[in-house]
Amino acid sequence: MSKSIGIIGSGMIGSQVARLAMAAGYDVVICNSRGPETLTDLIAELGPKARAARLAEVSSGNDIIILAVPFAAYPKLPADILAGKILVDTMNYYPERDGIMGEVKTDKIASSELVQKHLVDSCVVRAINNMDFVRLLSRARPAGHNERSALPVASDFEDAKASVINFLDDIGYDSVNMGALSESWRSEPTMPVYVNPYWRINTVYESGPTDVSSFMTALGNVVSKEKVTDLLRKAVRHDKMYGSLGNFDINKA
Repeated sequence: MSKSIGIIGSGMIGSQVARLAMAAGYDVVICNSRGPETLTDLIAELGPKARAARLAEVSSGNDIIILAVPFAAYPKLPADILAGKILVDTMNYYPERDGIMGEVKTDKIASSELVQKHLVDSCVVRAINNMDFVRLLSRARPAGHNERSALPVASDFEDAKASVINFLDDIGYDSVNMGALSESWRSEPTMPVYVNPYWRINTVYESGPTDVSSFMTALGNVVSKEKVTDLLRKAVRHDKMYGSLGNFDINKA
């Protein structure tokens, strides 16, 4: 029996998750805001285990759906169509890209809690948000490999969380349980577990990487479950937990 995963968003994270899922034996159904006809090149690159569809079909045919769109788009996601689904929230707030969003108060509410409030009849799981798209693909390792890294996971729904942990295991990552969505701030931008530990590049993340070449070619680090647990413990909450692009133009990557 084939496995299938749905992906909303065809950009850097969505396309990498598609590649990882297909390598693990999943069929992938992917959509974007512009329509299936705009995904012809991506689907041709991904191969026969991937197909493009509209959002309603992505939702109807899959229990787990990856949300891989800019954070500003979350209020536009249709709560009725996505009701009852497990939604993997990979989204991070970047004001330079998303604009100023008044509801974002990082010292009081985690961004995934906002997503859950909007998608009230779905099971939101925070995961795959704290690793950059280059290393996400290159650092996947099979279970038991001595260079396997871990990713933090949070949800208010234990069964949904377990399903996502199984999916992460399939695509090459161990997991660390952060607890409820109220604890998911620990993996948001500027936190110790966000991006930096997974790559070998000399930069302070808050200022943004400035060298596209080094970003694309930097080697990855092994970040074990024990290391992730320690980094989550060291997190200190503040009111500016959002990403910064600095001088880095990802469109040139």
